[in-house]
Amino acid sequence: MTFGEYIKKLRMGKGKTLREFCRLNDIDPSNWSKIERGILPPPKSKTVLEVIAKSLNIYKGSDEWNTIFDLAAIGHIPREILSDESLLEKLPIFFRTVHGEKPTRNELDELMKLIKES
Repeated sequence: MTFGEYIKKLRMGKGKTLREFCRLNDIDPSNWSKIERGILPPPKSKTVLEVIAKSLNIYKGSDEWNTIFDLAAIGHIPREILSDESLLEKLPIFFRTVHGEKPTRNELDELMKLIKES
């Protein structure tokens, strides 16, 4: 699932229309629609991502919060890396490690092996 697909799912699950969501977040609806459809990349700004998450009642530290930030980061990774499915599935471990969560030793070993092989 992409960042845009995930946010759209959350937005619709909260019963918010695209225009309402954009009005609440001071976002251009045309550009946001392109993000939801994967035409434009997700926002890079941590502040913008936090505002978006909070507007959807997503709380810091929750799985949904982490997923928003993980998918936003993945949205800026070169396509040739994203084509490697085994590496792609390990990216959330990497991102959470960067954000201060500690992976298991086995997860870290698997991630390092994949990075070295790429």
